Order: sequence, then C-alpha cells, then structure tokens
Amino acid sequence: MRTSQNGWPASKDPEEIEIVSKRIPGTGLKLRIARPVAPLLIAFARDFHKEVERINEGQLDDWGYAFRDIRGATTLSNHASGTAIDLNATQHPLGAENTFTDEQARTIRRLCRKYGLRWGGDYRNRKDEMHFEVVMNATQAQNLIRTLGLEKDGDEEAKESNQDSETIRSIVEPDSSSGSDRVLPRHRRRNPKRAI
Repeated sequence: MRTSQNGWPASKDPEEIEIVSKRIPGTGLKLRIARPVAPLLIAFARDFHKEVERINEGQLDDWGYAFRDIRGATTLSNHASGTAIDLNATQHPLGAENTFTDEQARTIRRLCRKYGLRWGGDYRNRKDEMHFEVVMNATQAQNLIRTLGLEKDGDEEAKESNQDSETIRSIVEPDSSSGSDRVLPRHRRRNPKRAI
C-alpha cells in the first residue's frame, strides 16, 4: 500500500484506510479523516474554532481526506491518508503569508504542539496557512490520544494538566533547524522512562 508524505497508509478507497466523517464540536461541519487520528484532528479543529477564529460554515472550504499528490510534487499528500485538514481555506489561501495575526499564530502553534500536528504556516518554502497535518506514527498518536483523554473521537473536552503538557512536549519537540516540528525517537525524548 502507498503511504502519504508523513508515512501513513493512503488509498483511493477510503474504507481501506478507515476514513470516517466526524463533526467539529461547536459547528455543523463534518470532516472526513482517518479514524486512528480523528480524536486529535477533531479536537484541534474544535479548539481552532474556539480560540483562533470561527470556522466559516457558509463556505465549503474545510476538508480532510482527498486522494491526491502534494500540489506541484509527485508525493502523496497527507490528505490522501486522512491525516491532514484544511480550515477556512478561502481566508488562508495556499502561498499566502501572515493571514493570521501574531496572537492567532501563537495560539495555532500551541494547539499544534498539544495535538501533535504541524502547521503549513511554518513551512520553510511555500506557506500553506490553512493546512494542519499529523506528524506522529500510529503508536505515538494513540498514546497522545490517551494522554489527552480523547478516546471518544475528540468530542469531549481535552484535559491537559501540567504533567500532560510535559509529556506532550517530550513526544513532539520543535526542530529549530528546520522551523517545523519533528517527532523524536523514544530514546531522545525528555522523559523516556514515563509510559504514555
């Protein structure tokens, strides 16, 4: 089976990779995303809607799964595995920069760290500020879902204590050399002995 850029299984057949349709709490919108990461992506979208900007329900510019290559490349997009979402795309078009305020960008980065995502606004080359993608493997994603108490697909409020924040930072740490987040191998995490 082919994989998307982040290493997750990708397929033209959404059932083959467990694509599900999940509602974003606080909205009437649903996103098609991979079941194993649905709690993370839905909780992120919920918090984006509450803390960054309202997701515009009058536009059809929010989506998840789409079997396609990265624009301008021959590598499968993370949308092809259902592990990426785009929010308010018409307000934050591909290639545009600084479509969010500084405060919004800080909140986006905090939420991305919390949910193990990478923001297209932090890409080094062509910016994609509408875009948010999973940067963990399946085991790391399941561990983070449990740590955040999101076992019910992200429909419940995330519970993050100070200890949870430290655990999350130990899973996903900013990579200052590339300007993006990277997943650290277990032996390089700050707290490798704590089971998560």
